[in-house]
Amino acid sequence: MDKVILEKRIVEVNNVVKTFGEVRAVDGLSFTVNSGEIFGLLGPNGAGKTTTVKLILGLLEADEGEISVFDMLPSTDEMAIKQKIGYVSEEPLIYKSMTPKELFDFTSSIRKLNPKETTAKLQRYLESLEAEQYYDKLIATLSRGNKQKMQIIASLLHEPKLLIMDEPLTGLDAKSAKIVKEILELHAENGGSVIFSTHILEVAEDVCDRICIINKGKAIATGTMKELSKLADKAGADLEEIFLKLTQQDESVNLIISNLRELTGNGGNR
Repeated sequence: MDKVILEKRIVEVNNVVKTFGEVRAVDGLSFTVNSGEIFGLLGPNGAGKTTTVKLILGLLEADEGEISVFDMLPSTDEMAIKQKIGYVSEEPLIYKSMTPKELFDFTSSIRKLNPKETTAKLQRYLESLEAEQYYDKLIATLSRGNKQKMQIIASLLHEPKLLIMDEPLTGLDAKSAKIVKEILELHAENGGSVIFSTHILEVAEDVCDRICIINKGKAIATGTMKELSKLADKAGADLEEIFLKLTQQDESVNLIISNLRELTGNGGNR
């Protein structure tokens, strides 16, 4: 994706370390997120993406290093930061004993939103995501995809400056996923920022302006697709090829494929 990103830093992560016992979940991680960009955290499950998101939100405290969000520290300014953030978790963290209507009323109340404006936004988002029919149903009875829709809508109501989304497309059908991508694009076009955490290469390539590839808690490479291609010495390659090259897994994958072809008797058929 080629667009001009405003050089105003919204998030700064500097040499951050987080351990759980002997496990080093985040290992000297550094990156910045600018105003008006969709920034991808890309890595396999267990790479440290969700831990990084929780550190930025102030849900966890770093063992080493520093994190700044809107020039504030999550460790001391957690509530002030959260007022400017919309968060979508990988597993829907919403009140399952509520209906979506009750959830949105609650969200609107604690954020002191204008009722008339909020109602108009809700109507637009519910229509866009084809979720109107679930408005008065218990969240506990909804499918995972529809729970995710409600969580996404709740994160957008206060028009946050920063959206943090951890695998937000999980459970969504193709049409809804496309709508959510468009919502994120519009958010960035209007000067907002997005941190988009995913293990799905195609999604990162399609959605993100810049990508930080994380593996075993470390940042392997950060940049635009063009910059990552140059680092991997694979001009014109797709993100899958770049990822495997930068994480030094390409030769291993080729060997596995070769062995499988021999096993199935297709060693010479390509």
